[in-house]
Amino acid sequence: MTRNEPRVLDVDALKALAHSLRQRMLTRLQREGPATSAELAAEFRTDRGATSYHLRQLARFGFIEEDAGRSAGRRRYWRAVPQDLRLPRRSDDPEVAAAAEEVSRQWFDRGKQELEDYLRDRETYSEWAEAVMHSYGGTRLTPEELKQFGEEYIAFLKRWHRGPGEDTPGARHITVLFNAFPSTVETPEEKPAGSPS
Repeated sequence: MTRNEPRVLDVDALKALAHSLRQRMLTRLQREGPATSAELAAEFRTDRGATSYHLRQLARFGFIEEDAGRSAGRRRYWRAVPQDLRLPRRSDDPEVAAAAEEVSRQWFDRGKQELEDYLRDRETYSEWAEAVMHSYGGTRLTPEELKQFGEEYIAFLKRWHRGPGEDTPGARHITVLFNAFPSTVETPEEKPAGSPS
């Protein structure tokens, strides 16, 4: 598997990623670039030994790797491994389903919190006002079309992806939220004939 191919997480990788501090450390490495365990321990106000343990767990399951070019002696830098992480779409195994649900919930909660933080502080980002986008819309799709729609969205996002150190001047991390799911409320054209309006 190359790093561009989708990686559907197995139960062990899901359990490793479901730990909230590991999620936060991985996000930090993805967004801001390499760091040592000492730097991350200071940032997250955690014990250095525990931070090292969590970094080793992330590395064990292929989420991060040592940045050999920066590391020297006992000072090890860690960087995120660029990859297309996917949660299992469904599983009959309750352990897999529970772990995937936990990771999904954390991703959703983080996105929601980042949106709320932006909306609360949007005056701070006034130079971004013309560029920021909020969209609410919908269409009519079959399950297979929705799956294709999602893959096209991911391909589009990958085309625009830049990691730490690949920025153009003035760039900053942009949170992109995407949810696509069947609506539970029927629109007028979906209601069967004779239904109350």
